[in-house]
Amino acid sequence: MPSPLSIRRVVLYKHGVGYFERRGKVTGSETAHLDFKARDMNDVLKSMTVLDLNGGSVSAVSYDSTKPLEQLLSEATIRIPEHGSLTALLGQVKGARVRARVGGAQVEGAIVGLESLPVVQGEASVVRPFLTLLVGASLRTFDVLELGELEFLDEAVRKDLEFYLATVMSSYKKDSKRLSILTAGEGSRELFVSYVLESPVWKTSYRILLDEGQPPLLQGWALVDNTGDEDWVDVELSLIAGLPVSFVHDLYNPRYLRRPVVEVRSETGVAPVIPEEAYERSAEPLMESVDESFGSSADMASNVMPAMAAPAPAPRMRAKGGPMIGGSGRGGLRETLEQSTAVTTLTKEVGDLFEYGVDRPVTVHRNQSALVPILHRPFEGRRVLLYNRATREKNPMACIEFKNTTGLTLEGGPVTITEDETYVGEAMLDTLKPDDTRFVPYAVELSCAVSVEEDQEDGPVFRARLNRGTLVVEFFHLRRTKILARNKAKRPQVLFVEHPRTGWELKDTVAPAETTDGFWRFKRELAPSTSDTLVVTERTKGHRQYYLGNLGLEEVTFFLDSRYIDPRVAQALRDVVAMREKQSNVARDLQRLNEERTQLFKDQERIRSNIDSLKSGASQRELVERFVTKLNAQEDRLEGIGRELERLEQERTRLQAEVNQRIESLSYEADL
Repeated sequence: MPSPLSIRRVVLYKHGVGYFERRGKVTGSETAHLDFKARDMNDVLKSMTVLDLNGGSVSAVSYDSTKPLEQLLSEATIRIPEHGSLTALLGQVKGARVRARVGGAQVEGAIVGLESLPVVQGEASVVRPFLTLLVGASLRTFDVLELGELEFLDEAVRKDLEFYLATVMSSYKKDSKRLSILTAGEGSRELFVSYVLESPVWKTSYRILLDEGQPPLLQGWALVDNTGDEDWVDVELSLIAGLPVSFVHDLYNPRYLRRPVVEVRSETGVAPVIPEEAYERSAEPLMESVDESFGSSADMASNVMPAMAAPAPAPRMRAKGGPMIGGSGRGGLRETLEQSTAVTTLTKEVGDLFEYGVDRPVTVHRNQSALVPILHRPFEGRRVLLYNRATREKNPMACIEFKNTTGLTLEGGPVTITEDETYVGEAMLDTLKPDDTRFVPYAVELSCAVSVEEDQEDGPVFRARLNRGTLVVEFFHLRRTKILARNKAKRPQVLFVEHPRTGWELKDTVAPAETTDGFWRFKRELAPSTSDTLVVTERTKGHRQYYLGNLGLEEVTFFLDSRYIDPRVAQALRDVVAMREKQSNVARDLQRLNEERTQLFKDQERIRSNIDSLKSGASQRELVERFVTKLNAQEDRLEGIGRELERLEQERTRLQAEVNQRIESLSYEADL
């Protein structure tokens, strides 16, 4: 039985859901049925609203269980097999009261049983089923095949049979779940039902017409998809731009909680507790283009179009300069579009969302899609060139500097551009709020060639700072980018150059026309057949460090000549250099004495070895005495060296401490 509730309104959103409204008539306590896909039940149960608009009431909304078919049928008291369904059914309902029509008479009684008996037909015997009824106090048997009607009088049996048949019927559409709306009231009444379902995202595509002397024209189409099992016939269609919050929550499947087991006690129990867009832009009328090819704001205001006229004859084609989409003469395509597609989009703000309401009924059949016109308005814009070295190194892109003066929020989508009735390119349009401005690049501009040269250098030191033994000088790293643009066209053009923002600051450079998160945009006016040079100079701070403990007189002289330090600091540094020279002399003396002591140790080792090798005898005793005398002299020298080393170490420590103290005490800062 088809549902009396037909779809009357569809609202599609950009985040994957659709809002649906149904209306229909019910009478008395009639039940209205709706079928949904199993995957949609959670959304339906979360969002459904049911209203009786004429004084009746909605007592309940029931829906199919999630149990498997076999389990549902096993819970039924009746089982009907595929074959012999009538006899099998009558055999299961013994005792049920029935009303049977046999010939022209009616008989009421209780079913006693069903049996098969042979019946002679001609020369053969045929087994036929016979139903035995208890009628009053008598048993009567009837040929089942001769029964014209059999009515169950027991309500319980009838309901079990209806449940079994409805369950089997629902199994034929395995992905379908039936939802029943139980109503109560008198007479004919109107029922309203609304809900939200997962739906394909509606899409947008645009056409832009550029004609000399007229403002650009924007035409927008919405692409909608009906993936449901029901046709949308003459529905009210609305399209919402924005991103409201939506989610899936499981309400359809039964949910169980494990409950604690509470032992029975004598005392009173206690219940368990369950505790990237330009953000800076120079003030400039957008329509003041060099060639004024797309009109002015006044032109645009006079060309705002309400509803379009009746369809015009089919446009003609031409071969000159590419495919001609409109009719002959200037403005043919514009006039044809104005006449062929009537668009009166009803728009309004819905909080932070924006709604496009189609003003006429829309029909989209099941498993089909449709293009629906939603926009046909002029806007403020002009043709410009946009150069980005990362996009294309040698040529800029031809763009439309698009200002959204349509008064509508424009969803992002592809756009096809036609200039003077000739296809010139395609682009992607970002989502635009009213009065937002974007560049829409649609083709490479081969009539303009761009070359780029870069160089870097370090600028002069502008600050010197001396503290805690370290001299820090600050300067600027300079980077110059030279952009040469050659306009080979016979018409003037406006060029915007995008230069990356890398954290450096501009220096001695013209102010950018726009600033985005990642780029500066510089505007250049290109006269016909001329060249233009833009030099972008950037700078960032750099520094170098010098440790004063390692300086020599040459470095001190360089610092003084470069004005990193003043004469007072220079003299202090010279004193430090002098003390470091004394340290060097002491270090050399220490090295010399250590080398002498090492040599003495080696000589003593050699003499002792010689003494041990000598034998007794007068001549050998004299030699031993000579060696001993020499050892004594060396020992005296070693003692003297030890005292000198100790003194020199103390001197070196004193000089190092004095150098450190002098260096740490120096402090100086100057802006150069």
